[in-house]
Amino acid sequence: MTIASATVVKNRARELGFTLCGITPARPAPHLAAYLRWIDQGLHGSLDYMARPDRVARRRDLNAVLPGARALVLVALDYHQHLPAFAVNGPERGRIAHYAWGLDYHDLMLPRLEALAEWLRVDLGGALRWRAYVDTGAVLERDHAQQAGLGFIGKNTLLIHPRRGSDFFLGEIVLDLDFDVYDRPGPETRCGSCTRCLSTCPTKAFVEPYVLDARRCISYLTIEHKGVIDPALRPAMGNWVFGCDDCQTVCPWNRFAVNALEPTLALVDPERAAPRLSDWLALTEPEVGRRFNRTPLARTGRERLVRNACIAAGNSKHAPLAEAVAPLLADESPLVRGHAAWAWARLASEPGPALSARLADESHASVRQELVSALDESARPPHST
Repeated sequence: MTIASATVVKNRARELGFTLCGITPARPAPHLAAYLRWIDQGLHGSLDYMARPDRVARRRDLNAVLPGARALVLVALDYHQHLPAFAVNGPERGRIAHYAWGLDYHDLMLPRLEALAEWLRVDLGGALRWRAYVDTGAVLERDHAQQAGLGFIGKNTLLIHPRRGSDFFLGEIVLDLDFDVYDRPGPETRCGSCTRCLSTCPTKAFVEPYVLDARRCISYLTIEHKGVIDPALRPAMGNWVFGCDDCQTVCPWNRFAVNALEPTLALVDPERAAPRLSDWLALTEPEVGRRFNRTPLARTGRERLVRNACIAAGNSKHAPLAEAVAPLLADESPLVRGHAAWAWARLASEPGPALSARLADESHASVRQELVSALDESARPPHST
């Protein structure tokens, strides 16, 4: 039986630009039962693919991913960068989670994982089968990464490295190959009594430590959720227009975060971190494809990006943004029209006439409901509760 050298593979992974590399046997993820409870409770929201029987079967047994699976090679790539000060303070700006400031990490990491596996196949001089994933396969990668010594699972459900924090991407290769040595698992947790991530979450998305209700998570709402965002959650979303960093920013372990060395993850344009909301409210579909090509934002599409910008604009209370919201009251997308009505009621000096006019012409049920709610909101005295 061929046995690969863990040291040689790790050295090659670093040559390919990965920050960390760990290797673990292809065993069931230690927190599989917790994941299944999470699914059973519906905390995955509209991410139906996570509950599909075939996906659950793969998470139960890596042999369903790759027959004869023997080991996993886990890699990490740092993406940490400093946040421009205006990203937080400017009422006319939105915020983008900093993992999305550069090139799409899927496109960046997967070819390198495939190159690592192909190099290993050639080096061994024989047949080798593998499956490589970057946040796409039915693999509980944070669990396996913890087993490969890359860190511990924090109360915010993220993998945290004691000397690098949590600002890194993960990827993995499942192999039908044994190694000469495997890494020792990382600690189960090192959060202690700290609950900063839990108390900081604006939408109170953590049911309890280590359990996230995706349906309340700003990252889920702005990126994955395709429909109407619950009006009760909108005020807590602040100016986030794509993702959220709050539960990572306050984590004490992230004081050790290491700046990204990968040039394609660098922030080359400050607008990528904190775009002007007036620009986002005016986005067109072709412009989304042109501006965000090969970035994580491209897959979200114009409709959801503008929806998010409407919420950020409404939360800003920055009256000049009303001018940019006004055309969206008649947008071709019902999703945009509804959220524009919510924003308009919070920005316009006299929102009632425009809302009433739109209600008279509106036939879509959910948009009509938004317009009625917006009219009720705009009719309340400024300090009423």
